[in-house]
Amino acid sequence: MAQKSKQWGAIIVMIALFAMIAFVTNLCTPMATIIKNQGEISNVLAQIGNYGNFVAYLVMGIPAGMLIAKFGYKKTALIGLVVGIIGILIQWCSGLIDAGDGSNIGIVFGVYLLGAFISGLTMCILNCVVNPMLNLLGGGGNKGNQLIQIGGVFNSSAAVACYILMGALIADASKAKIADATPALWIALAIFAIAFVVILFTKIEEPEQAPVDVSLIKGAMKYRHFALGALAIFLYMGIEVGTPNAVQQYLNDPSNNLGIPAATVGMIVAVYWFMMLIGRFAGAAIGSKVSSRAMVTTVSIATLCLVLFGMFAPADVLVAFPGVDWGKLELIWQPIPMGIFAFLLVGLCTSVMWGAIFNMAVEGLGKYTAVASGIFMTMVFGCAVMMAIQGWVADLTNYITSFWVVVGCAAYILFYALIGSRVKK
Repeated sequence: MAQKSKQWGAIIVMIALFAMIAFVTNLCTPMATIIKNQGEISNVLAQIGNYGNFVAYLVMGIPAGMLIAKFGYKKTALIGLVVGIIGILIQWCSGLIDAGDGSNIGIVFGVYLLGAFISGLTMCILNCVVNPMLNLLGGGGNKGNQLIQIGGVFNSSAAVACYILMGALIADASKAKIADATPALWIALAIFAIAFVVILFTKIEEPEQAPVDVSLIKGAMKYRHFALGALAIFLYMGIEVGTPNAVQQYLNDPSNNLGIPAATVGMIVAVYWFMMLIGRFAGAAIGSKVSSRAMVTTVSIATLCLVLFGMFAPADVLVAFPGVDWGKLELIWQPIPMGIFAFLLVGLCTSVMWGAIFNMAVEGLGKYTAVASGIFMTMVFGCAVMMAIQGWVADLTNYITSFWVVVGCAAYILFYALIGSRVKK
């Protein structure tokens, strides 16, 4: 009974970390709206926060696995939290030094980018702790996938809270400054500090860790289903983050003549993450009964249908969508294009992709599992690459056309679920 209690304590701590990862990571997309309105800023440059956050995964993926092998999950999590506190403080400083007239915008962007990068190092470290730990505590297989999906529920809840909060703080997107995000940054800082104290005094039964030998990377990559799974995660990030990011930029773009307040846009985009929350509830409920392959096949097909519908739906056909007037604290019904509503529903599909792809990709890796987790975290930098590509397409054409990038990512994930994920014995 005592052992069981300790195990549940570890599970609760890992799930709490899952929520933290989402809140801090999702600060970057609303911040892109602020940056876009600091002058003549392209869609590619506006995403500097996301670039800094996700390129950090490329740098930290393998070293994070080495930290776990040397210090264990608990100490590695504590190290990551200290790094995260530093990153948040640097992002806060970028708002302090902003002159407000654009005269030192280059320095402001540089400091903000540094802070986003350091925060990204933390997100990578914590992801390396959370995913394999939950899979391990669940015993792998469908049960491991189920625990990861439960963690995803709290992850999505934190993302919803982040978008609603940032929407309220931005208020008027055309006049917003980086300093306007200060309350959100202080909340993130408090979350890090509280988590540090909680984890410090929580006893976690550490599994034995084999030393992470970089030479094992070659061995892991020889597993075809793992190599293709790593690419699937690379492209998956383009769907998960690229979809709500493009929707947010589209709704805030004055050239579309939608006239939607930034606070309402924040509420609308939060629905995408609420859809992920619903999907993860469902995934957690059926995770022990439905295979990861069946999950990913179903949701990737649904993603393709929703995105294609959203791209070709008439822009002048509007549907009433719930929002909030933060000045009066009243529920309002905001008309938005029907295609945008379809894009928001993609959150239902992306909700279970991460955990299920991870579950399939590490199947049967044995001694390569630890280094494989590090490689997986490295592939998260695909978000920076895919968002840069989507932003470039949007600059050349428009936001709606840029969703062809999302279509390509979803098509590959469907291929992975049907063919690429099958283990070659």
